[in-house]
Amino acid sequence: MGDIRRLHNERVIYGKESGLRPMDAEQLRENGHKMVDFIADYYKSIENFPVLSQVEPGYLRELLPDSAPNQPESLQQVFDDLQAKILPGVTHWQSPNFFAYYPSNSSTAGFLGEMLSAGLNIVGFSWITSPAATELEMIVLDWLAKLLNLPDDFLSAGNGGGVIQGTASEAVLVVLLAARDRVLRTVGKTALEKLVVYGSDQTHSALQKACQIGGIHPENCKLLKADSSTGYALSPDLLSEAVSHDITNGLIPFFLCANVGTTSSTAVDPLLELGKVTKSNGIWFHVDAAYAGSACVCPEYRHYIDGVEEADSFNMNAHKWFLTNFDCSVLWVKDRNALVQALSTNPVFLKNKASDANMVVDYKDWQVPLGRRFRSLKLWMVLRLYGVENLQRYIRNHIKLAKQFEELVAQDPRFEIVAPRKFALVCFRLLPPHRNEDFSNKLNHNLLDTVNSTGKVYISHTALSGKYTLRLAVGAPLTEERHVNAAWKVIQEKASVLLSEFGMNGVS
Repeated sequence: MGDIRRLHNERVIYGKESGLRPMDAEQLRENGHKMVDFIADYYKSIENFPVLSQVEPGYLRELLPDSAPNQPESLQQVFDDLQAKILPGVTHWQSPNFFAYYPSNSSTAGFLGEMLSAGLNIVGFSWITSPAATELEMIVLDWLAKLLNLPDDFLSAGNGGGVIQGTASEAVLVVLLAARDRVLRTVGKTALEKLVVYGSDQTHSALQKACQIGGIHPENCKLLKADSSTGYALSPDLLSEAVSHDITNGLIPFFLCANVGTTSSTAVDPLLELGKVTKSNGIWFHVDAAYAGSACVCPEYRHYIDGVEEADSFNMNAHKWFLTNFDCSVLWVKDRNALVQALSTNPVFLKNKASDANMVVDYKDWQVPLGRRFRSLKLWMVLRLYGVENLQRYIRNHIKLAKQFEELVAQDPRFEIVAPRKFALVCFRLLPPHRNEDFSNKLNHNLLDTVNSTGKVYISHTALSGKYTLRLAVGAPLTEERHVNAAWKVIQEKASVLLSEFGMNGVS
């Protein structure tokens, strides 16, 4: 009788026709199957969508009502609107024809791990809130550190360890805050205005944002020039000169962000030589390998992080090129106490025996927010369901495809390679008519727009030594050789149209 009354009350509260209750196992099973079918069908037909969304700003407000519905709607109605109204406004990052920015990998294993994390829906800010969440993260990041052959100092058995952040921007922020507080404990809090941060001018803008948040004066965030003479890598001599100059002028150098695979061109800074400069000057040395770190699980690419033993912290994004759904940015530090001292809070309502006795890691003290998701599940499942050899094969295949694209570009005299290819990014441009450099940037800007407006391919751009440069990054999970060849065909065709306006259409 009590069960009947309870069911009756639920119908009254949630509506007889509503279908969905806040959580019901059988409803989850039924609707979860439908959602998986929808997503699977999406991937099956993903090549049919324009890669870059072709909608105009504000399009969706014209299609959706002004307010939320008072009464529940069916899942099918939602699916219908997804298909007709949402997907046209989506840029399809998982499309095999997506070559812009850097990849943001999805995979079956990553999706299953994400689904499991969402299903458990824990908020694992401290060990006691879900011991498995903390301990699995420590173990899986030790696994990955060993695959990268990182120094033992970065493993959880010692004073260091790994932690999953949301993005590389969060990673550089937390280590900058740790470095800032470490030096201020020595020189005094009033010295904040004297602290200096370094990086090359190829460093991601996340470093500048971290400085803004961390209270570093804008003029003390020093981005040193890198050019084609060093392959757009930071010169150790230039860093040493800047550090000496600043010390002479009463400033306090305290943080360097080096790069392994810059956003613009995948430049790799010389870690070992830079590490000597930082060590002799007491500077925190952070290595940002957000994109290219994944490639370093392959022994033939591991040399790009030689010198990481000199670093205080190291970061890579598993969600870029390691088949782990966004977000999963992995950060290792040699001294976990530096993070804890800068970021820890310990209010009475979070106190517990394990934490008070320093028996456990509480990841809330290694990041900016308190709450955190069970993100290690998806990385764990990726490593287990694919295995190291398949992950290495996956990365090698993308690098091979990028090399093939590079060769296609090199064979066409109308184009030039602008920067050396190291991984799976090719930087190239269309040469201007009569080598008119003043017109070159506009020409390549127009080429980018016309290529992307076809919807057949999506590439992005950068500027290298003042040259407007096109970027084609191979890395989507479904990309095959035919997609790379088709992208090049579109680029050539549009280049021919543009050059024909100037009577410069050469061999295509």
